[in-house]
Amino acid sequence: MTPPRDLPEGTGGETSEALDAFLTARPQLFGIAYRMLGSVTDADDVLQEAWIRWQGTDRSVVENPAAFLTTVVTRLAINAATSAYARRETYVGPWLPEPVDTSADPALGAERAEALELAVLVLLERLTPTERAVYVLREAFGYPYRQVAEILDLTEANTRQLAHRSRDRLGRREAARVDPQEHRRLLGEFVSAARDGDLARFEQFLVDGVVARTDGGGRVHAARIELAGPARVSSFFAKIARKYWSGAEVEARLVEANGLPAMLLQEGTSRALVLLEVTGAGVEQVFVQINPDKLERFAP
Repeated sequence: MTPPRDLPEGTGGETSEALDAFLTARPQLFGIAYRMLGSVTDADDVLQEAWIRWQGTDRSVVENPAAFLTTVVTRLAINAATSAYARRETYVGPWLPEPVDTSADPALGAERAEALELAVLVLLERLTPTERAVYVLREAFGYPYRQVAEILDLTEANTRQLAHRSRDRLGRREAARVDPQEHRRLLGEFVSAARDGDLARFEQFLVDGVVARTDGGGRVHAARIELAGPARVSSFFAKIARKYWSGAEVEARLVEANGLPAMLLQEGTSRALVLLEVTGAGVEQVFVQINPDKLERFAP
């Protein structure tokens, strides 16, 4: 994560204190904004606006800078999410969040990894921006209902209702996760089977209700609909693998994205990031991010 882009000139005492307070809170602020927006770029924009507002605030009356900045960032993120949802109505093909390299920042400012995995961020798109804010503050950062209500200018009773509604709309998800080493092994087997065109071996990893989403954003060729079922998913990936992943010059590199192992496939300047949602039953979801705008942070 980067510091505010437009830092003030000079290092006066008041300016230095303002900057120190902002940078201290920044990891958590970024974690909130990223989970709200599913975009590193948009989250950085929100933090930049928060920094500008923090500079123009009478900080002598602010008792708790972190709480003040959390409120500002959350409300800015709600506004940004409303605009982002409108833009996604015209998005070409399935939209996937912009993945983030968590090997450099493992927790994104949160004590828990909740609402960080791509599968959860995709589910959060079902929520309104305010519901999403309640869920993120409550589930990812453990804020008490009273404080969430203050941040969002709601009653505590209303906040509890929104939290309950959010959990209901997200539905119950499989709690059991596979061991990280098994996840990495399965990811490697999955990609190898796809590259080899071995459909039988490929399909053995997939659950009956598997869903695959490929995000090209209109920038590169990609499936423009979600693919459901082992046969459709494996057939599609076999075709993609033969066309793009079969060459000896394709480099496959294991990375960490959103707290989980991911496979980065690269040939020249073309990149694809493959992520899996894996439970004890097998591969539940396959995400392939090939929109170059969303993979800049995974460049070598």
